[in-house]
Formats: sequence, structure tokens, C-alpha cells
Amino acid sequence: MLIKLKRITATTASDLRLSFPTSSSLKLLYSTLTLNPTNNKTPKTPPTPNPTKPLTNPQLKTLVLSQYSRGKFSNLIQNVVGLPSVILTASQNLITHHKKDGLICTESAELAGSSESRLPLYHSVSKSFSIEEMGREIFENRFDIEAHCVKMSDKGETLILPNLKLKVFIEAIRIVLEIVYDDRFVTFSYGGRVNMGRHTAIRYLKNSVKNPSWWFSVCFNDVKFDKRNIDKLCLFIEEKIEDGILIDVVQRLFECGVLRIELGGCYLGKGLPQECGLCSILINVYFNGFDREIQEMRLRMSKENPKFDENKIGEESSSSYKPLKMHAVRYLDEILVITSGSKMLTMNLKKWVLKFLEGELDLNVDRMKTAIHSAVSEKIDFLGMELQAVPPSVLHPPMSEKAIRARKKYLRQKDVRALELKNARERNRKKLGLKLLSHVFKKSKQSDGFKFDFQIENEVREIFQTWADEVVQEFLGSLEERWTWHRMLTAGDFLSLRHIRDQLPQELVHSYDKFQEQVDKHLSPVKARKALEEEERRIEEEEERKYAERTVEDLTKLCMKVSAPIELVRKAVKMAGFTNNMGRPRPISILTSLEDADIIKWYAGVGRRWLDFFCCCHNLKMVKTVVSYHLRFSCILTLAEKHEATKIECIRHYTKDLKVSDMNGNEEVHFPTEKEVKMMGDKNLSDPKPVDGALSLVLIRLASDEPSLSCTGHFCDRADTVTYRVWLLQNILNVNPADEDKWVPRMSAIHESLQRICLPLCSDHVSDLYTGKITLQDIDCTSFVDVD
Repeated sequence: MLIKLKRITATTASDLRLSFPTSSSLKLLYSTLTLNPTNNKTPKTPPTPNPTKPLTNPQLKTLVLSQYSRGKFSNLIQNVVGLPSVILTASQNLITHHKKDGLICTESAELAGSSESRLPLYHSVSKSFSIEEMGREIFENRFDIEAHCVKMSDKGETLILPNLKLKVFIEAIRIVLEIVYDDRFVTFSYGGRVNMGRHTAIRYLKNSVKNPSWWFSVCFNDVKFDKRNIDKLCLFIEEKIEDGILIDVVQRLFECGVLRIELGGCYLGKGLPQECGLCSILINVYFNGFDREIQEMRLRMSKENPKFDENKIGEESSSSYKPLKMHAVRYLDEILVITSGSKMLTMNLKKWVLKFLEGELDLNVDRMKTAIHSAVSEKIDFLGMELQAVPPSVLHPPMSEKAIRARKKYLRQKDVRALELKNARERNRKKLGLKLLSHVFKKSKQSDGFKFDFQIENEVREIFQTWADEVVQEFLGSLEERWTWHRMLTAGDFLSLRHIRDQLPQELVHSYDKFQEQVDKHLSPVKARKALEEEERRIEEEEERKYAERTVEDLTKLCMKVSAPIELVRKAVKMAGFTNNMGRPRPISILTSLEDADIIKWYAGVGRRWLDFFCCCHNLKMVKTVVSYHLRFSCILTLAEKHEATKIECIRHYTKDLKVSDMNGNEEVHFPTEKEVKMMGDKNLSDPKPVDGALSLVLIRLASDEPSLSCTGHFCDRADTVTYRVWLLQNILNVNPADEDKWVPRMSAIHESLQRICLPLCSDHVSDLYTGKITLQDIDCTSFVDVD
């Protein structure tokens, strides 16, 4: 097979590695800019960072804030984005593999020797383009955006992607805008922000929203940003940033098609190649005015409806007080508004929201789908999950009778094991004590009358004394044994009869009475029995109190229940071919051309990302069943079909954990084990990557004797690559993602133009693609190769 290299990279005369100004020249240049009389600003000298090292977050923040004056930021493109250190920082952000301490891998261990070769980040980036020359182009506003765009065409719509150099420029703008705007966004704005992902939004809904009555989600028609929206976005940016070059760059990115925003689509925030890195923060900037108005409305509503002390209300009235509240959550273009008031209030709020979005923001809202629903009786879809208001007993149900019986059985078994351990310990102590006594006796017989070893005798005495103290403490702590001994020492004794006591000596009678006093003092279980009865009564009262509280809460309180759309998950499993029409696992024939480890990694990427995405859901157990049964056995059946073996033989070879061996013979487990799946729960609060990308992407390895090409991973210099062809799920199934009857609703799809393109990838990047750690957005898809 003939492979011709077709690197789609824009190389112009400006890519020549010219020298960038030195630190002293930069200082003079910055002072010239700040002393420009047209700016009318006070001179300011920003810090001059090292151009060969990436900046830390505090350094970058200090550099951006140095451009703040008179309530606005200015000249961010020239004075910040164009600096080599900022370009290097943006390049470091794009590296998703082998990033450690500013060093990245350059060659494989086989090519570089026993130790892995590493080069500084600066030298690795310089192999792709000149950082100094790129900074000079940005500073002089000569950076040709159109020349760095690549058209990916197919039978339908054309996709325009940025090459690696333009990606770095876009990422540099993004990190600067993030510092400018992130602290100015409201608290309920999620998506495209640090530690403000999907799971954080779900946690806010579960912890903060109480007693919701009505809600509605804003649905947009699938319309791209047009010129009116772009002009409004530029006006919003100019309110905080005074930089004509930045506005011009944003407009040029929209005009050339690299940056496009389509509200109501399915690709935002999902790491697909058709999404630009600037989309998330620009959407937040565009909706910031809407968020501010909602925030003001919430504060005004809180002042008009103050919160009262529930204890005082409960004493004066038998009814519970539910204050009027409003909650809002926005994740990029998904907006959810919740109220605890009347439906009329919610209708007025909805009218205001639609009027603001359509009037102030010029957005096309789908009024039919933007409908008000009851929070109690109807579910609502948000962030790919189903929300419903339920009583607390639904989220935390009491133990069933079967569970109570199982717990009692477990406690009985625990007591039996404790008794067995106690008996074994006493038996071992008896054997050890006899050995010690025998040893001491032999030593004493061997010694003469003048020499005797007292050290061993003292040690043995201390051991026996310790054992005796433990036995006494254990005996005094046992109510049953104390009761038995007290009954044996006090019941039926003839010395308790008066006519017998008169005939006995007084010393004997007094000694007997003192003995009985000591028996009653140390062995009488009356106080202990009263303490146990008091503890049992306290436990019963506590259970009654908790039962009363649960009953009252079920009648007066509503909590947020978050569920995974299990029917859509099953539809996706069936559509992708994991199961047949009967819902049983089946093999996927197209995967049989992959290596065994790659097959397992592909299934592991789908399974782990499903578990990660739905880990905050109440019905995670259902998703665990889908992953642990349908995906696991579909993988086993695929391996069995590849090797023409039976399912039993495949399980015997790979085990149910799907273990594979690497080149050194070490066993690796990529698919989550059954024990690992059982332990998973609501613990991850990061922004999870949806499973769509890993589910709809298959990489088929091509056989070729041609020399290896450079890896298309961002700034990956490894040359031990293999060429892979991209196959998309919709083309394999021959279905149209726009047809919701055959496709899973709200499930994204990779753009058709990437079908059958060939990408040279190293073993690490292809492994990350299979397992879903990275997506096609994390590699340079414009550097594909043409295979004849």
C-alpha cells in the first residue's frame, strides 16, 4: 500500500524562525506602548517572564492584571497573548500526554535506549513552529488566521479546523479571557470554568434546591451565531476589554468558520473536533448579562420573602412555612429555572426569560419545548440526566424486612466468630502458660542453692498478671457470668437462716456478712441491668423520633432526585451493537480487526466514561449492570469471534476481568473489574467527558511497510507510529444522527468529514483514544495522511 504524506499545514514565509526581541528590547517595547500618547494612560511596566518556560497561574494572572487600568483591560493581544512565555503556556495546555514538569517524550524507549528521552517543552514546540516569530506576528497583527485553517469536506457540510499553530493562538486567547472573566461570572454559571463542571452543577441541585414546585428548561432551535449575535458578543467584550485587535481576531475566527457557536446542538462541551476551544468562555460572556439579571431577581425575591426560624413557626402554628424561592442553573447553552412558588409566578418568570433571550440577546428559543412542568409529577431532562422532586424517603428509604433479617443474621454470625476467636485465644493462652511454667520449673531445678535466675521468673509473673487482669476485666464486663456467679454464691446458703446464725461464732457470722457485701458489690448485676435497660429504651425512643421526623419530612419536604436516562442508555447499547434484539450481549464484528488489547481498551473507554458520567445518579446501579454485564460479555464474545473460540475458552484465557499481557509479560487490567464497579459511587465532582466520542469512534490499524510518520498528538515527537483509519458509528450503522427515531436523542456525533481519514499515532495516544482519556479534539486532525 502506497502512503503519501499529505501534511495540511500552512507554511508561509512568516514561519521562518526569526529572532524575537530580547528581554531588554521587550522592556523598551512595553515602555513605548505604555507611554503612547494616544492611549492617555499612566506608564506601567509589566513583568518580563522567561520566554523559554511556561508561566504558572499566579504569574499569568499578574501579567494579565498589569494591563488593567480605569476599569478596563487593554492591549491584551499585543502585550500578553503575543509573549513567547504565554504561547508556550498555551502549548503546554494542549499537551494531554506525557506532560510532566515541562518535559514531554520525544522518542520511544526502543529508539532512544533503555531510558526514555525527554526534551524541554520549548524545544519540542519549536520543532513545529517558531515561538518568537509567532509572537512577533501576533504583536504586529500580521498573524494570518485564514492561512492556518484546513477545510475538511465530505458529501454534506464542510468542517473547518485550525492547525496546531492556530490552536495554540486560540488557547492563548482562551486562558487570558479566563483570567479576565472567570471571577466575574455568577455562581450558577457552569461549563468552561475551572472546577465548575456537570457534577458540580448536579451537586448544587441536590444540596441546595429544596421543595421545588415548578420548573422549565430553555430549549433553543439549532441555529448558529449570525452577524447580529457576533456583533453583540463583541460589544459585551468591549465592556470589559479595550482591545481592537482582540475584537478583530474574534470576528475573523467566526468569518473563516473555525469558531462557530450553535445553540441547541449536541456537541458543546463534549470534546468533539467541531467545537473550538473558545466556544465555552464566549458563550459564558454572551450569557453573562442574562445571568446577572437572574441573580438580581433572586436577591430581590429573597429580600421580599425573608427566611424565618422554623422552630418558632412550629411552636406558634401547626403548618410549615415554605418561603418563595427561585433557583437557576446554566451549563453553557442549557438553562434550568426552578421556583417554589405558584404556577402564575413561574409563567411570568418564563415570559421575562423568553423576552430577554429573544429581545436582548437575539436568540431563537423553541417556545413549544420550553414548557413549564410540575417538579413533583413530571421529570425534566437536564445535563443528560433526569431530574424529579421526590420525598426524602425515596432517596434514603428505610431498611426493608429482608434487609433487617440479613443484618440480624450478620450480627449473629459476627458474635459467633467473636466467640470462636475468644475460645481460640484462651486455648492458645493455656498451651503457652503450660510451656512457660514447664520452662521456669526446669530452670529452677537446674540452678543450685546459691545461683538462681530471677529474671525469667519476674517476666513470667508479669505475663500471667497481665492475662489475669484481662480475664478479670472481661469477667466483670460480662453481665451473664456475673449473674451466674452471684446466684451461685447467694442462693440457698444455710448461713442466711437466723436460728443457724445464733448458734455459730460471731467471727464466722461477721466474716460471712462481709463476704456477701463484697459479692453484692462486685457481682450484683442490678446496676448493669438497669444501664442496659436504659440504653435499650433510649434506642427505642431514638428510632421513634427518627421515624416521626421521616414521616414529617415525607409530608413537608421535597428533594432533588437525579437519575440516569436508563432507556436512552439501553437504546445506545442496542444501537451500537452491544446487545441483540432480545437485550443479550453480542459481538461487534468490526472490532475483530483490532489487537486484543485495543479491543479491551475500546470497551473499557466506553464503560469507564459511562460510570464516570453517571456516578452522581441515584440509579447508578442500573448503569453498573449495563457496564458489568452487557459491555463485559460483548467484549468477551468479540474476542471469542476473533479467535474462533467459545465464550468459556475466552473467559478461561482472559478471565472475567479481561486481563491482557504487555510486551514484558506483565498483566494489565483496563476494563473495570466487578469489585471496582461495585465500589463506584457519588465521589467524582470533575467535569466528566461524555461517552459519545468514545462510543462513536473506531480506529482501524492499517498494514504498511512504509516508514513511520510523526505522531499527530499535540507536540508529540515520537516517530514509532502506526497509521489508523477513522471509522464513525453513524457510517458503520448507516444511519443519520439527525433522525431521532433511529439515533439516541441528545447523543452527539463526530462530524462526517472525519470519516476514513488516516492518522499516524503513537502507542500512547492511540491507547488514550481507545480508553476515552482524550478525544479527536486533543490531537491535530489536520495533519492526516492520504492513503491510496
